[in-house]
Amino acid sequence: MPPTPGRWLSSLRRLVHTDDTTSLDTTLLPVIDEALASRILDLAIRIGETMLVVGAPANEVTLTIVRVCGAYGLDPVHVDVTYNSITIAHSRPGASHPTTLLRVVRGSVPDHAKLQRLQALVTEVAGGLALDDAIARCRAIRRLPFRYRPAIVIASQATLAAGVAIMFGANWLALVLSFIAAALAATTQYVMARARVPYFFAQIAGGFVLTVVAALSPLLRYTGIEAAAAIRPSVIVASGIVLMLAGLTVVGAAQDAIDGFALTATGRILELTTQTLGVVLGILAGLETVRVLGLGMSPPSNALPLGPVVFQFVGAAVIAVAVAVFNGAGARIIVVSAALSLVAWAGYVAATGLGFEVAAASGVGAFIGSFVGIVVAYRLHVPSVAITTAAILPLVPGAAVFRGLLGIVESGDDPAVLMTGVTTLAGAATIGIALAVGASLGIYLGQPVRATLSSVTRVRARVRR
Repeated sequence: MPPTPGRWLSSLRRLVHTDDTTSLDTTLLPVIDEALASRILDLAIRIGETMLVVGAPANEVTLTIVRVCGAYGLDPVHVDVTYNSITIAHSRPGASHPTTLLRVVRGSVPDHAKLQRLQALVTEVAGGLALDDAIARCRAIRRLPFRYRPAIVIASQATLAAGVAIMFGANWLALVLSFIAAALAATTQYVMARARVPYFFAQIAGGFVLTVVAALSPLLRYTGIEAAAAIRPSVIVASGIVLMLAGLTVVGAAQDAIDGFALTATGRILELTTQTLGVVLGILAGLETVRVLGLGMSPPSNALPLGPVVFQFVGAAVIAVAVAVFNGAGARIIVVSAALSLVAWAGYVAATGLGFEVAAASGVGAFIGSFVGIVVAYRLHVPSVAITTAAILPLVPGAAVFRGLLGIVESGDDPAVLMTGVTTLAGAATIGIALAVGASLGIYLGQPVRATLSSVTRVRARVRR
């Protein structure tokens, strides 16, 4: 019997289309039950929450949570990181509803030693660490106290201010006064934090204390000390401003915005703006107080000159070490941070020598520091955010901020002085943006290099085996 046209069409259709009736049933049987899935999700979200609290960017937190879940066979998972919460969800095959957990993130307290331990734990989890052991290790890390006692933290904060004064070539008496003023401001903030006063008011109090101590420093000329005649109160206040801006997440906010975490970036930027406004209000209150007492300071006509190049590098290293200490870093991070600060400052000095403006040169220094930092962080197994923050902090424009505020307060009826103050503040803001952009660009360009080094290391390890 010859084939009919219908059979011909059916044969041609089978040549073009697949037959749905021959497809196999690929329904997955649930290997991980709901209880085990909940334990895995709880471990991952607790690691992510702790990382976000101690200073890790949102993108790194998200990738870490996905990595931990994938190591224990839980894939895919949905992760949502916001400024103050983390949500994680997983839908098991055949389950009527997804397993969802949420953790509220309360505050941000940089602790780079704890972050380093968490990263080591995640590496061990990816290497096959048992779930029960990982949960126990995570619980132990979360309960670790801060590495240094409050007195050491306050001393390191005061040392940071002294490092800024060294960069400006201050004499020994100005260094001592910068240390004392910053120590008083840091102690005031610590006492207010113990009393659970919002950090905004602590910033106001710290700025006020710094300004008053700086305004009183010229009175030392009546003691007959020769070094007192060369004291510049602006250096003392500028040193303290860098101290109080040290804990702000400029780079973290910019990085979250670039990564697409708009809500987290918005929250960090708002926090940054609020806390900076607190410093500004404190300085303004201090300037107005000393003006009423007859100890007003006249705004300098030019930018504060930096000291000799050797002093600049010494001051940058001192600042990096101090930042690493009061962020809870260990010895390895402290040494790497000091070395990286020299690299970043060398980039800044080289850029200014080539004719770059201050903002552009600051961006170049931040870029070089963050690029080298992210590569070195992988090789030495230290958190990149820890050493990058310490490296770019010497570039923070504390002196420009103070000059602008002083010009606004002391302008009176002189519009030229007022405009000079506003212009100086705008220039300081430009430098801050350049630092954030340069550091973020260095991180993103350094990540492929780090990934390449990681793959090369794994290949070499296989060859040796």
